[in-house]
Amino acid sequence: MLEPTGSLATALAQGRRLLAARPAQAEEQALEILKVISGQPQALLLLMQARRAQNNHKGARAALNDLRKTIGPDDSAGWRALGDQLTAQGDSEAADDAYARHIKASVNDPELFEAASALCDNRLAVAERLLRSFLKEHPTDVAAMRMLAETGSRVAAYDDAEKLLERALELAPGFTAARHNYAAVLHRQMKSEAALTQVDILLKEEPNNSGYLALRASVLARIGEHKDAIQSYETLLRRDPSQPKAWMSYGHTLKTVGRQDESIKAYRKSIALLPNLGESYWSLANLKTFRFTRDDAAAMRAQLERTDILEEDRFHLHFALGKALEDDGAYEDSFAHYAKGNALRRKSIKYDADVLSENVQRARAVFTPDFFHARATSGSVRRDPIFVVGLPRAGSTLIEQILSSHSQIEGTMELPDIAVIVRDLEPRRKRSERTDYPENLLDLEPELFAQMGEEYLRRAAIQRKLKKAYFIDKMPNNFQHIGFIQLILPNAKIIDARRHPLGCCLSNFKQHFARGQTFSYDLTDLGRYYRDYADLMTHFDAVLPGRIHRVFYERMVANPEAEIRALLAYCELPFEESCLRFYENDRAVRTASSEQVRQPIFTEGVDHWRHYESWLGPLKAALDPALDTYPVG
Repeated sequence: MLEPTGSLATALAQGRRLLAARPAQAEEQALEILKVISGQPQALLLLMQARRAQNNHKGARAALNDLRKTIGPDDSAGWRALGDQLTAQGDSEAADDAYARHIKASVNDPELFEAASALCDNRLAVAERLLRSFLKEHPTDVAAMRMLAETGSRVAAYDDAEKLLERALELAPGFTAARHNYAAVLHRQMKSEAALTQVDILLKEEPNNSGYLALRASVLARIGEHKDAIQSYETLLRRDPSQPKAWMSYGHTLKTVGRQDESIKAYRKSIALLPNLGESYWSLANLKTFRFTRDDAAAMRAQLERTDILEEDRFHLHFALGKALEDDGAYEDSFAHYAKGNALRRKSIKYDADVLSENVQRARAVFTPDFFHARATSGSVRRDPIFVVGLPRAGSTLIEQILSSHSQIEGTMELPDIAVIVRDLEPRRKRSERTDYPENLLDLEPELFAQMGEEYLRRAAIQRKLKKAYFIDKMPNNFQHIGFIQLILPNAKIIDARRHPLGCCLSNFKQHFARGQTFSYDLTDLGRYYRDYADLMTHFDAVLPGRIHRVFYERMVANPEAEIRALLAYCELPFEESCLRFYENDRAVRTASSEQVRQPIFTEGVDHWRHYESWLGPLKAALDPALDTYPVG
């Protein structure tokens, strides 16, 4: 396990070494430096960090304001450096402000200055209007392109941002700030290879830049290069050990490769640096096999009593405290915290349960026996993929671990590629507009399906490290695209991981997902989602009989050998004893069940939902009739 060591000389290095364990002394060190060198920027940054570590948020804000005063309004490089430092410290709001001031300081044109001012004030509609008007008159202005890309990134219009930044770099290859933005936008869109190329270009110029190193480590982790990702995080933290979110990300990567004790130390280090970092508390809870101490629970309660923490920290703390109380058997209090965490998270997302219900009906109308019969010879003949679909927390990671213990099968991750190919099928539209999918499949030429099957395989290739004959894509949401998968990869295997509706939905309600799964933060939404999923799977069972193999979690737990043999028979592979000893497989696992599947199957979790049954009325009502028709339990 990497231990933080100082990487700077003299007093600043000593202050940073003190920061994690003795923040009060780090504050004293920073103040001593400032007595000698008034306004020294690195000392002010250290002072801000030390005060924040002691929960002195008023003092930390004062230090940040003093730090801002040391940077002149026209000091573009200074604002950018501050943004990089604040990003590394996990202060995204202050970092956004610094980056916006960096952009404002970078421009001289009065029109662009006005747009930059709007961007600083987060008046995105105004900034976008001004920038689009400017670019009509000055179509090759790379500064304006970068600013417009920034407005797009802030509203998650990453495709637009990518095109703008790509064009800016064609015109000005040395535009470093645009390249950094470009790498980040590519990463957010899962275009990992392209993102890594851009980050490596940046690191050639600035090999010690913390922001670049952190981004590179994140990209490497996403594409399964965990050893290199760990090395990148260790390099970063050796140079600057005072970064709580870098310690947390380091912990995530250690967890993925099974180094649990070290991941716990990394998470605890991030909490020591930033005690209100709710995501690190949740990361400990999300190990599933981890147990909080009473001191941990008291610390979480103390953070929740504060009025100045971010809502994101607050809902993460509620989820984590819910897990701590659950482990202690305090189910009523546990559910109360889960409910509070979910309610806070639900406020921040847009989810309409009617959309999935409508999409299921449209899929039923399009994907008929006649539709598939007319396209029976379409699609790629390749047999490589094994899709595991369903709801999260239904046993898909267990199935993946079992299958990946076979000599011919490689486990990968929840691949986004099917959804990306589906999205690219239709013309550009606003998020509020109705999609043309799946009706747009009716008009496609048959040869396109084979091309899309091959495209999927090309996109997935980066995750296939072992080059085995078969690989697993366990993106659960792909149940919505079974008809499309049948068209482009008719020989691929499809496995439906299913679990008792109350057990599955409650497990989702107790889970905070890093991204996606927006249906999971309300019991009624959850029930409707499960019901729609079950309805769609029933439809495909009828129109594609025998095409999908279903694994009921309860049956797998009760009789694993029989279920594993049936699973391998469906995959047309010989039985191997190693699949029964899946818990001995030391492969990287990137989901919430990573620690659970490194243990033998246990039965205690099957009926665990009954502890919470008193509070599941809305879920039961929304599930009807899916609850009554479930064949197990």
